[in-house]
Amino acid sequence: MARITYSGRQLMRAAQRYEEGLLDKVSDIVYETARLIKTEAQALAPVDDSSLKDSIEMKMLGKYNAEVTVSVGYAIFVEFGTGIYAEGPGGSRAKKIPWVYYSEKLGHWVTSSGIKAQPFWGPAVDAGSDYFKTEMRRLGL
Repeated sequence: MARITYSGRQLMRAAQRYEEGLLDKVSDIVYETARLIKTEAQALAPVDDSSLKDSIEMKMLGKYNAEVTVSVGYAIFVEFGTGIYAEGPGGSRAKKIPWVYYSEKLGHWVTSSGIKAQPFWGPAVDAGSDYFKTEMRRLGL
């Protein structure tokens, strides 16, 4: 049987190296989680003119803090639907269904009862959460 002994200073240095290595791994997990959320959201986002997909961005705000954002204003309507199809908190709050609006893109008036939800954000965040929890458990945290 081998016997290993550490002096107080050796033990402190070993513990410090272990802590630094562990913190680096945690930082990597934070980065990979944010990257996973971004790529999943982009993969699930419906594509019309790619502005929704292109608006999904990720940035690190330090070693242990990341932010993934969607910058187009209509993203919430894609995620939860509108009109009679609204699935978000509170359901539909439409005052008048169907409604009519002028589409600059189509060049004519359009009648709508809403659009069905096309979730891209929630599933991406769920996948990121699962990844983060799995990886942190592997580290024993």
